[in-house]
Amino acid sequence: MSIAAAHQDDSGEVVLAARNIAKSFGSVHALKGVNFKIHRGQVTTLFGENGAGKSTLMKILSGVLAPSSGDITLDGAPIEFSDTIEAREHGISIIHQELSLAPNLSVRDNVFMGRELTTRTGSVDYAEEARQTQLLMEELEEDIDPLTPVEELRLGQQQIVEIARALSINSRILIMDEPTSALSAAEVEVLFKVIRDLKARGVSIVYISHHLEEALQITDHAVVLRDGVMTAYARREDIDLEWIVRNMVGENFDLGSPPEAQFGDVALSIDSVSVPDASGVDLVRDLSLEVRSGEIVCIYGLMGAGRTELLEAVAGRLNLTGGRVVLDGEDISHLGIAERIRRGLVLIPEDRQRDGLVQTMSVGQNLSLASIGAFTRALFTSPKLENEVIDESIDRVHIKTSGGSAPIGSLSGGNQQKVVIGKMMATHPKVVLLDEPSRGIDIGAKAEVFKLLAERASGGVGVIYSTSEVGECLSVAHRIVVMRRGRIAAEFGPDVTKAQIMAASGEAID
Repeated sequence: MSIAAAHQDDSGEVVLAARNIAKSFGSVHALKGVNFKIHRGQVTTLFGENGAGKSTLMKILSGVLAPSSGDITLDGAPIEFSDTIEAREHGISIIHQELSLAPNLSVRDNVFMGRELTTRTGSVDYAEEARQTQLLMEELEEDIDPLTPVEELRLGQQQIVEIARALSINSRILIMDEPTSALSAAEVEVLFKVIRDLKARGVSIVYISHHLEEALQITDHAVVLRDGVMTAYARREDIDLEWIVRNMVGENFDLGSPPEAQFGDVALSIDSVSVPDASGVDLVRDLSLEVRSGEIVCIYGLMGAGRTELLEAVAGRLNLTGGRVVLDGEDISHLGIAERIRRGLVLIPEDRQRDGLVQTMSVGQNLSLASIGAFTRALFTSPKLENEVIDESIDRVHIKTSGGSAPIGSLSGGNQQKVVIGKMMATHPKVVLLDEPSRGIDIGAKAEVFKLLAERASGGVGVIYSTSEVGECLSVAHRIVVMRRGRIAAEFGPDVTKAQIMAASGEAID
């Protein structure tokens, strides 16, 4: 039986069906005749590598994009959505992979943006909006004041606001595109509880995630897309992790192993560093860490452990209340970000949209931005040299794009992450800091990223990467450092077990 036939024969009431959906962007065929069904009160998980067409398909189902061909039926009747408002009126909403919040507005205003509640006199009912927002925060078990400006929230909390906005619409079909990419383990559990409650009320969920093991906990059906084509479909009882990986990338492989240890001198020394929060309380306290040339160090910790604050302080984005940062024997604590980059210290940030990319620039312009000095002579840039930097970066980090002139927004989330990595690698750094480098990246792309880190380390670059996924610690790292409450709780070699890492972080082990 074909994949499409198997999908068609599956039991359960079908709320929405997409048939032979195709979508092209110029010469790029993002979807090639995809069939997809959504069942009432069940979770359908969509797996696939970055660029496989997952987000494109979901944007079509939610009215963001129109298909080039194919048709959609809702409750058995043909339907076309002219925009997201019309899709929302039919009970379909989407939580996008990239946050679409207004940072200068409050949580309340973001939740009800574009569909404000009004009083009998026609004015905005801010009190009722705040009350409903507070109830949503309580449902999601998040202690966030509805009047807090979104820009003051950490990334995971902003993701919670995005989820709350979708839940407030009372949709019958809820599409979640990477909803847990910035959430802690505890927040993920709360979200899964909400999903189960929604299922019990008959809400249909479409779930997209690169966290494969996590997705298996919640799914009822699994669909795999590869290069714009559905390659596999099965019910939950018929699949496992190996099945997903095999159908996504064609083979089961791990994330690599540490390159041969050929360490040089100390490349980066973090000496008794303390980093404060906005109120002056130290989130990182008196922390010291050395990284040698050619060494890969993984920093693991739960949300709030201080991983991000440490890396941002070392890169110059946050101030220190104590200690110093030494690069190649030179104290650089007094230098700004640009000068630290010129000296050979770069950071790939966790939030690529806010901190890593310029959305109005092309793929190539983003890639060459940090290394502009390499192709600038006097007041003029050399297009030839710039294109060489761009082409080399695209090839080095395997970016799926039609070329350097493509808009950065035309790339999938994972390929945008690769652009951020490629941009900083083009500066030929001595030490690379990566904060959650696999956020929003599929398993195949993860392997490519960790392979790239191993290659750079073999070439003498010092590497520090942070992660909240314990499995990623056991890939290419020579040394695993566990942070807990702003301090180093433990250090391990590559032969450590997951249980040891989790225990040192304070994480409960089932």
